[in-house]
Amino acid sequence: MAQSSLILVTLAAIGLLLFLVLKLRIQAFISLLITSMFVGIATGMPLNEVIKSIQSGMGGTLGFVATVVGLGAIFGQILEASGGAEALATTLIKRFGKDKASWALVIAGFLVAIPVFFDVGFIILVPIVYALAKDTKKSVLYYGIPLLAGLAVTHTFIPPTPGPIAVAEIVGADLGWVIFFGALIGFPTAILAGPVFGKYIGNKIHVDVPEYMIKDAAEMKRDTSDLPSFRLITSIIAVPLGLILANTLTDLLVKKEIMANGSIAQLFGFLGHPFVALTIATLLAIYLLGTKRGFTKDELLELSTKALGPAGLIILVTGAGGVFKQMLIDSGVGTMLANTIASSSLPPIVLAYILAVVVRITQGSATVSMITAAGIIAPVMEVFDLSAPERALIVLTIASGATILSHVNDSGFWLVGRYFGLDEKQTLKSWTVMESIISIAGFGFALVFSFFV
Repeated sequence: MAQSSLILVTLAAIGLLLFLVLKLRIQAFISLLITSMFVGIATGMPLNEVIKSIQSGMGGTLGFVATVVGLGAIFGQILEASGGAEALATTLIKRFGKDKASWALVIAGFLVAIPVFFDVGFIILVPIVYALAKDTKKSVLYYGIPLLAGLAVTHTFIPPTPGPIAVAEIVGADLGWVIFFGALIGFPTAILAGPVFGKYIGNKIHVDVPEYMIKDAAEMKRDTSDLPSFRLITSIIAVPLGLILANTLTDLLVKKEIMANGSIAQLFGFLGHPFVALTIATLLAIYLLGTKRGFTKDELLELSTKALGPAGLIILVTGAGGVFKQMLIDSGVGTMLANTIASSSLPPIVLAYILAVVVRITQGSATVSMITAAGIIAPVMEVFDLSAPERALIVLTIASGATILSHVNDSGFWLVGRYFGLDEKQTLKSWTVMESIISIAGFGFALVFSFFV
């Protein structure tokens, strides 16, 4: 098929995906499957090969993502139920003091969002924001934006949150490198978007705790006398991250022939694989935060089952993203895109960001934007001889692009507006700008690191 025809098919596929999601309001999982079929048929693939590509793309992606996201969801659910999120936030605020509570909240959000979904972490911790705002007479945004920034940055950059997990699998990136660079990029980004911007916007827009949330906040407030210890929570969160990073470091040492590929390296490789690392962390959470704190076996089973509900949707959408990637490869569109980009002056890291930005602004969902951009860029990356660190930076670049300009087509926009009592204009000036700071700063840091790896 001619290159010009393949370009037209690619553009038509992106247009079809956006039409299905935005105009017809068809769920992203189904929309990605339909778009993938369209690519296969429009490029002249035999119909039986289209089906094989769907099976291959779905199976290849879900074999990894379903396990990791499922374990991460259970881990986060146990942490939430035990009061671990509140323990982190209240301990940090005590240590920092009320004068520097915004710094405590950005760190709390940063840590909590590693195992807990963004919206859940926000709803759990927002009563602390209300209490601080009422105590100090400051705007809710003064404390709310740092909390949101910490949650959003980790949700965007650091596995095992679903977005970076999905993108890493689709583009073939090592999770250890994603965690390493995600932390290096994420923390300064969270400071810029959190305490720095929060102080500015908190002084510009004064918002009191909304009356309709006061009763709800009182009901959500938990007795802090029986919360798990700060040290226990941080230790449990650190277990999977530490094991995965140790595996990546061991692999690097073996490749550079500094360390022999013997039984020790293989042991680190086993323990540091995300499957094993997250299984260990989840079992520790179940025992130390569940069984030892009085949860019955039935309660823990119910919590684990409940966690897989929201995880299931993310898993299926990610699988459909894997199908889209596979169809682009098998149809020849991926090779065409790769050759076109290889002959242009645009490096893959810049293209990845632009693609994610365009999809994000158009259709709203950060996760769907990440997966769509990753599906398009993955075949392109096969042409370039990219190292493991370079692939990790592309994951973070895609995640950055998919965070920009959250507006009325993003559920997070309305969630923040309701809980902080903001109108649409105020939400755009605060939440939307904060998300854009995360996007631009994240991309900027990733681009700088790309010159050194």
